[in-house]
Parts: sequence; structure tokens; C-alpha cells
Amino acid sequence: MKPGMIILKTPREIEVMREANLIIADILAKIGDTIRPGVTTGELDALAEKLILKAKARAAFKGYQMRSQKPYPAAICASVNEEVVHGIPGPRVLNEGDIVGVDVGVVHKGFVGDAARTYPVGEISPKAQKLLEVTRESLYKGIEKAAEGNRLHDISAAVQEHVEAHGFAVVRDFVGHGIGRQMHEPPQIPNYKTGGWNPRLQAGMVLALEPMVNEGTWRITLLDDEWTVVTADGKLSAHFEHSVAITANGPRILSEP
Repeated sequence: MKPGMIILKTPREIEVMREANLIIADILAKIGDTIRPGVTTGELDALAEKLILKAKARAAFKGYQMRSQKPYPAAICASVNEEVVHGIPGPRVLNEGDIVGVDVGVVHKGFVGDAARTYPVGEISPKAQKLLEVTRESLYKGIEKAAEGNRLHDISAAVQEHVEAHGFAVVRDFVGHGIGRQMHEPPQIPNYKTGGWNPRLQAGMVLALEPMVNEGTWRITLLDDEWTVVTADGKLSAHFEHSVAITANGPRILSEP
């Protein structure tokens, strides 16, 4: 992972990013109230887009392009069961026992907010419930380490150790990232220990921390739509994400209401 210039945010800029992420927190809460068997992922996307427009923000994902991919066609990512991230919402119907990861990004006053959560659809299996719990816990283990003076890989190690202690696996191919005026800024934040770039954390950094945790292997496959990422073994995957500002008083979760 190559180093890059980490852009520190001013207290005022962090407040604007807090506003952006509160829009997302509200959307994720309303999506959570909507999810039930029989709802389609396209309906979740339509709800999110309506709420984004009502907040006078812009959907950060819609039209987004990475490398030579097609522009992303929707306002949210909705990843069901074995889909790890970047699932494209559409006619797929949610069934009892499914899990669905919803990732939302908005642009507000020139800054990007980004957060994600994985929801149960009705009653889910004990294994699926455990996967959701461990993934969410691993995010907060990482956030605890997002303190001034620590190093980036303190976050990575905290996530990986918690996940693997419960018999699950962290995805290696996708990582967290810095965030600000751009969706993806340096540094990249792996959810596993690596020998790569390991800068010291400073007040003013804003990081999108996002463990992606698989029930089985950490290996993944990209589908022909050029966006949807699935587990290589077809087992379940969960994804939780918060945008977090590093401050002199410790980590501040911008996307938590």
C-alpha cells in the first residue's frame, strides 16, 4: 500500500462532515425500519435516494467509477447474504433469514459522509446472528484504537484479532480509507495486520473504518456486473462502517446519531 498525503481536517470541516454523516445515520435508521421479507433492494434504494434529496445532499455512490468499471448505477449498495460489498440494488426480494448489508454515501457542502450496516431480515440463523455481532464489535474494537498517537495498524490488528478469535475471516481485497472532499483519500486502512505503510494517527484525520467479515474464507470473487463482490465459497458476509474523526479528546464517531 503506497503512502499518500493524508489531508487533515479543521474543526469546522469535521462539523460539516458530522452533518453529512447524520444524514446517513437517519437514512440507515429508516432503512432498518423498512427491511422485512418481501421488500426489494430496489425499494431500499428508492427510499434512500428520496431521503438524500430531501436533505439537499447528493448520492455519493451514484455515477462513481473506480478504475475501468462502469459508473455505479444506484444511490446505495445493498449486499445480500454471500455478497460482501457493492451489491447493486434492484428487483431482488429479501426473504426471511437473509442478511443485507446497506452502504450509504452522501455529499453535503462539499464533503463526503460514508457508513454501512448489515441487517437481519426477519429471523436469522444463530450463525448469521453471530457473524453480525462479531463484525459490529470488530468495528468498535478498531474505533477504540483510532486515537491520536497510535498507529494505523493498531486499528487493523484490533479488528483482525477480534474477528479471528470468533472463527471468522476478514476480507483482504477491500479496506477502509481516509475520507473528506473525496470518497477515497489516503490512508488505506486494512482490517488485518500487514507490513505496509503505518503512519501515526493525528488529530484532524477522518477515517472510514469498515470491517468486511466472512463466515468462511476471506477470499472473494467479482461478478460480471463489475461491482458486486461475493465470497469465494458462497458463505455469508457482513459489513459495518463508521466515519470517525481523530481528535485530541479521542475518536469521534461522525456517523453515529
